[in-house]
Amino acid sequence: MPEGHTIHRLAADHFERFGGRPVRATSPQGKFSDSAALLDGQVMESTEAHGKHLFLGFGPLGWVHIHLGLFGKVNFGAAPPPPPTDTVRLRLACPTAYVDLRGPTACELIADGEKQAIHDRLGPDPLRADDAACNSGGERAWDRVSRSRTTVAALLMDQKIIAGVGNVYRAEVLFRHGIDPYRTGIDLRRAEWTAIWTDLVELMREGVRNNRIDTVRPEHTPEAMGRPPRVDDHGGEVYVYRRAQLPCHVCGGEIRTAALAARNLFWCPSCQQG
Repeated sequence: MPEGHTIHRLAADHFERFGGRPVRATSPQGKFSDSAALLDGQVMESTEAHGKHLFLGFGPLGWVHIHLGLFGKVNFGAAPPPPPTDTVRLRLACPTAYVDLRGPTACELIADGEKQAIHDRLGPDPLRADDAACNSGGERAWDRVSRSRTTVAALLMDQKIIAGVGNVYRAEVLFRHGIDPYRTGIDLRRAEWTAIWTDLVELMREGVRNNRIDTVRPEHTPEAMGRPPRVDDHGGEVYVYRRAQLPCHVCGGEIRTAALAARNLFWCPSCQQG
């Protein structure tokens, strides 16, 4: 499932290609046909992301709400577009570009009130300006984390507490701060949580800029360590994510994995004793 940096990048990419322009909207698959007919010819006025939710704004008509889920894919291309396949849920096109959406968990045309209800059930997002400013989002998340007996690894994946953090960012930020993933929220110190939140803001901003997740510090890059670069579908240089049974870049110990919160957790027992 894409993490929050990908969705914020998609919001920017949609606006770059279609913002302020009328778009042609179709649903070759047919599941979004009625709403596509309403959107056809309308101007995309804004785009927005909150956690793993993407919103495309069409003024009084409302918002296209998209959640990619596990299988959703977005593909951009230059005009003229090729004939669409029947797996395309939504195609948007203008004279210079097109985008195809396939396999999302959600693709729906919603009103302002429905959009606000989605925001209300999500936690603060490290990539949203209001949440990142003055650590306001971190403070709101801390209020819930500090009272919870759930593991910090599970709390980081709870979109009601923090929106946008997925399996990669949770594993990597806990490693970077030496936090045992099985510690409970109530056992965290406030300074530790502030450091985690601040690091997530910076790491996820880098993710948006580079369109990949890189979490290793300069002294642990392939160039600095003389090691081969990581080869993985997800790309990016990481410490523990999907590195089970491989040596830790810092201590040389074996990276562990276990199931937690319905996902595979990765950590270094030697480095994460805090």
